[in-house]
Amino acid sequence: MSLFAPVTLSGRYVVLEPLSLDHHDGLVAAAYDGELWNLWYTSVPQPAEMRAEIERRLSLQESGKMLPFTTRLKDPVTGEPGRIIGMTTYMNIDACVPRVEIGSTWNAASAQGTGTNPDSKRLLLGHAFEALGCVAVEFRTHWMNIQSREAIALLGAKQDGILRAHTRMVDGSLRDTVVFSVLAAEWPQVRNGLDYRLAKKR
Repeated sequence: MSLFAPVTLSGRYVVLEPLSLDHHDGLVAAAYDGELWNLWYTSVPQPAEMRAEIERRLSLQESGKMLPFTTRLKDPVTGEPGRIIGMTTYMNIDACVPRVEIGSTWNAASAQGTGTNPDSKRLLLGHAFEALGCVAVEFRTHWMNIQSREAIALLGAKQDGILRAHTRMVDGSLRDTVVFSVLAAEWPQVRNGLDYRLAKKR
């Protein structure tokens, strides 16, 4: 069995489930929450393209390059997974090091600022370092996505650099990609910071 096998991760506010085509309708509803595909500096699929995006991610999973998740709100009473609010992934997997990037993440507008993003990152970072033995976890974002850059820095990740004219966006523009990472030796401090933030949300 691959080290990066599908797994369900449960935190304070969210449950991360292995992505499935069964999640299609819930993901479409989540994307409509804020019409996220209109944010030009991100890559959120339009509703009509959601099935193709799910199939793309599952294909990358089959080839060992990605481990995609669906993000659900966690019921505060029962602890059961509830409404779907978005997607996230382990991507650019290097199982030999091992090293991974957390990315291709988006959350419904109504879920932003509620603790769901740091909880999701706490789960993914914890699994990467504590279960998978990763030596580093990377984050990448568009230079113009200031909200994302600030959120990544707030996690405790350090900026490694900027890849200028790194990739071409759907509209043809070139993206400058900002690269951040957390090293295994830094994880205990980052974990403490995330746990403190999440506890304050209660």
